[in-house]
Amino acid sequence: MDHTSIINNLSENLSIFKNLLTGIPEEDVRWKPAPDKWCLLEVLCHLVDEEREDFRARVRHVLLKPTEPMPPIDPQGWVNERKYISRDYSDMLDIFLEERRSSVAWLHSLVSPPWQNTYQHPKLGPLSAELFLANWLAHDYLHIRQVLGLKFALLGMRSGQDLSYSGAW
Repeated sequence: MDHTSIINNLSENLSIFKNLLTGIPEEDVRWKPAPDKWCLLEVLCHLVDEEREDFRARVRHVLLKPTEPMPPIDPQGWVNERKYISRDYSDMLDIFLEERRSSVAWLHSLVSPPWQNTYQHPKLGPLSAELFLANWLAHDYLHIRQVLGLKFALLGMRSGQDLSYSGAW
C-alpha cells in the first residue's frame, strides 16, 4: 500500500472540500432533500468530528497503543447530541480545514510508522493503522459524493427543471 500517496490525496482533498463548501448561501447550508437526510452543515460538522475523533485519533491510537481500548465514537448520534444544525457554517468550515491541515502535517511528520500495527476490535476483528488510513481517504470520497449529491438536488429544486438531460445521476 502506498501510504504517501494516500496522505497526499488527503491533503489534496482539503482544496476540494474548500472549493465545494465555500460561498454557499446561508439558506442552502441547512437545506435537506428529506427530513431524514443530512444538510451541508451537518455533513461539515460530521467531517470535523470524524477528522478529530475518528480517523486521525484511530490511526494515532493503532500506531502508538494498539493493545489499549479505543475510545468509542457515535457519528450518527453526534448529529443531534452535538446540535450540528445550530452550528455556524463558516466557523465549521474553518475548523475542518484547519483540522485537515493538522492531520496532514502530523501524517507527514511520521518517521517509519508501524502501519501494520493492529487493534483487535471486539466485533470487527483486527484493524490495522493502514486500514484506518485507507478508509480515511475512502470516507472523504463518500462525503465529496454526498456534497455533490446535495448540490445536485438543490439545483433541481431551486431551478424547477428536469436535470435528466445532464445525464444519469
